[in-house]
Amino acid sequence: MSEASARDSKRRRDVPVGVIMVGMAAIAWWPAFTLGAWEEIFFDDILAVWAASTAAFVFVLVERRPVGGRLLRAFLLLLPSLWLLLNFIVADDTEDLGVFVVDLLAIAAVLVGIPFTLWVLVRIVWPDFSNDMPRRTKWLIALVVLGVAVASFVLGLNQAHFLTCEDFAISGNSEPPGCTPLAPDEG
Repeated sequence: MSEASARDSKRRRDVPVGVIMVGMAAIAWWPAFTLGAWEEIFFDDILAVWAASTAAFVFVLVERRPVGGRLLRAFLLLLPSLWLLLNFIVADDTEDLGVFVVDLLAIAAVLVGIPFTLWVLVRIVWPDFSNDMPRRTKWLIALVVLGVAVASFVLGLNQAHFLTCEDFAISGNSEPPGCTPLAPDEG
């Protein structure tokens, strides 16, 4: 194989890594930003994770693999469903351990649910992707996505420095606490 052909072959193998990395980061940034800006993760983000994880859960149950490896994945994919179920059971107006557990599960559903669900979905769509990937590449993807999520959270915390209340209103979002109004001469 020529040097140019080998380089092209390596580059073609690298493209899926980039697609997965960019896709996962693109999905993770908004929940992290909202947590920083509004101090909560919006229900539509959690329900999107729930929908994807529920579909992935069903697939994991019926896929043709040994049961042992599937059970842990199936359990983790149920975290968003467990959170949803607990929201029906625990009254929102109580200040007890139940509300704390529901809030804790919501955080776990997002922090564990989003990356894990994305990874399972990648494995469903592309079963051999992870098998051919070195461990360092998996870590690179995880660290890049985590870095984007952390940076998005910090940007959300500091949104008043580069966004205005009107930026949020125009985009159809509510104004986060502490947003910066437009100066009178800018309106």
